[in-house]
Amino acid sequence: MYQEILNNLGLTPNEAKIYEFLVEKGESGISAIAIGAQIYRRNAYDAIQRLQDKGLVFQIFSSSQNFYNAVDPDKLSELVSEKQTELQKILPELKHKFAHRLAAEEAYIYRGYEGLKNVWRDIVRVKEPVYTIGAKAQWLDPRLEAARQAFFVGMKKEKIKHYLLFDSEVPKQVPDFEKRLDFAKQFRFLPKDYSTGSVINIFGDYVVTYTGISIGKIQDSDVVFVLHSHNLAESYRKWFWYMWEKAEK
Repeated sequence: MYQEILNNLGLTPNEAKIYEFLVEKGESGISAIAIGAQIYRRNAYDAIQRLQDKGLVFQIFSSSQNFYNAVDPDKLSELVSEKQTELQKILPELKHKFAHRLAAEEAYIYRGYEGLKNVWRDIVRVKEPVYTIGAKAQWLDPRLEAARQAFFVGMKKEKIKHYLLFDSEVPKQVPDFEKRLDFAKQFRFLPKDYSTGSVINIFGDYVVTYTGISIGKIQDSDVVFVLHSHNLAESYRKWFWYMWEKAEK
């Protein structure tokens, strides 16, 4: 677990192994580090130098050999904060360029958890009502907890309305169904014979279709098709309202 998280924070596999070893063992020479971290001695030298440049490891000079030790792990939080500060310097301009390069019509594909997170970011960015057909409460997947909370905060902050047409089986399979819908009070149910393995979201000029979705879950293999088209989104919204009027309250 440590290795994966440290890698996500920008450390190479060798850097992560050495830093974790030094945090646990403390002051050590290069031979002990290479053996303990299970990497080649030459690679250990290079990785230690990079860790020193990042301020995560410091060198202890002695007459016999040089030793190394890890800096307090709070330094990792500082590095993340510094990256966030650097990002904020260029983010406004990047967002400006992104908004102006959007094509009038385009289609692309996302996948799995990260794809769903991308759609959530688009929803908050667009700030338009969301209409969902075949909703399955896939956002309740435990692995999406942090991203889900951030999404709900964004929805509430931007006062984005969400209308959902759920598959009829959802209340039976999701405990405390209504209590977990604090972000969306406007929902109805499709007839039982019309449940599927797909979900459609319409917001702004976007139509997003998910395939392979099951109730309360999403898999990395699930495919998310994104269509950006004003005319198509308007058509889907009309079809949504027809189904909404026919659906069970």
